[in-house]
Amino acid sequence: MFNQKKISHSQKLNSLITLIKPSSVISEEFRTLRTNIQFSMVDKQLSTLMFTSAAPGEGKTTVASNVAVVFASQGKRVLLIDADMRNPSVHRLFNFVNHRGLTNLLTEHKTTIQDVVHCTTKKNLFVLTCGLIPPNPSELLASKRMDQLIENMKKHFDLIIFDLPPILAVTDAQVMANKTDGTVFVIRDGVAEKQSLYKAKELLEHVQANVIGVVYNDKKREENPAYQYYGIEE
Repeated sequence: MFNQKKISHSQKLNSLITLIKPSSVISEEFRTLRTNIQFSMVDKQLSTLMFTSAAPGEGKTTVASNVAVVFASQGKRVLLIDADMRNPSVHRLFNFVNHRGLTNLLTEHKTTIQDVVHCTTKKNLFVLTCGLIPPNPSELLASKRMDQLIENMKKHFDLIIFDLPPILAVTDAQVMANKTDGTVFVIRDGVAEKQSLYKAKELLEHVQANVIGVVYNDKKREENPAYQYYGIEE
């Protein structure tokens, strides 16, 4: 049985658009992203997925969280994990206290998944916050304990989504790229620099990451009459 703490609608932030306005254009775009992810892994079971970016501020946490919501809407049991153990932020999106989480699972053998995983108001969506920031995040993520936890989590959830730090800043995302089925790279319009993107691409290729797609975030879109036809509003 997982922690039953839930958030009220008044506490949700605008970043969780798929929860606040599930019929909006942006929410529909997240459902399209979900479909694209599924098609990219059509010949392989998709159990674990990670999100990263080249640099901070590109929206990887927001994208990962909304993707988790739309996968849960399909009836899949989804666990969203804040694996950014240097600058965690998933707990703020969902308004959870970040006293205990992934760090505890990795360092305390008596702590179980049921002790630290939170339920949300969204059916089938669960959140594992980071917990206290450790002095050695890369080592913890690279540990055999992390491998064991992933295998154990697969028994409880259909899809596990990891939010990782930017790949140019630290090695955490490279470490986890070898432990997950697929990697989604988030690029923010007006933030990402070309040289940084090339370097990030090289780092992911170096560890043979399965990059299944890129999300171009925050691009200003032109009005699409098709959305008006279907009566979808932001």
